[in-house]
Amino acid sequence: MTLETWLAFFVASWIISISPGSGAIYAMSCGLNHGFRRGFVGTIGLISGIWTALLIVAIGLGAILSASSHAFTALKWLGVAYLVYLGIKQWRAPPMPLATTDTNAPQISARTLIAKGWAVNATNPKGIVFMMAVMPQFIDAHAPLLPQYLVIAATFAFTDFVIMAVYTGFAAKVLAFFKTEAQMQTLNRIFGSLFVLAASALATFKRS
Repeated sequence: MTLETWLAFFVASWIISISPGSGAIYAMSCGLNHGFRRGFVGTIGLISGIWTALLIVAIGLGAILSASSHAFTALKWLGVAYLVYLGIKQWRAPPMPLATTDTNAPQISARTLIAKGWAVNATNPKGIVFMMAVMPQFIDAHAPLLPQYLVIAATFAFTDFVIMAVYTGFAAKVLAFFKTEAQMQTLNRIFGSLFVLAASALATFKRS
């Protein structure tokens, strides 16, 4: 991959990462419920999910998924169900303002936050279809593929880490000013609804 090609991909990666989606909703949800430092752990899962989609495309399974209507539909509805599940959990989450959260209260483990973030991106077939459509434009088929895929993976990771940090920090810092239980309950329901809306959007997604 030439420097010129990488710079073009670098710009595209920022645009992709900034675009709001289920990953951004999850990042803000983590920031809202766990604060920035702990909530940002969920981003590791989001990046792992992106890498999973990249790996699926790189080893050729993306073409199989795209060609098989049954496999595609199964993955799509798995993603829909998971987003709805997250939405219901967020909607029913106890209204605990970050500013007064008891530090001795049980917290969700980092492993759980990472696993949830991974599932958000790994069960989204839109990511795989997108990778299949976009990556070939930046891949030199006559050069070794592995180094190019590694560069793409690292670039995606960098831009997503930065953008998800912004989303997580926004939720943790700005939304932390909502201190009453009623306000927090409203925010939980807003984010729960956003997860369900993301699920609804995914449900309408079709292969091109």
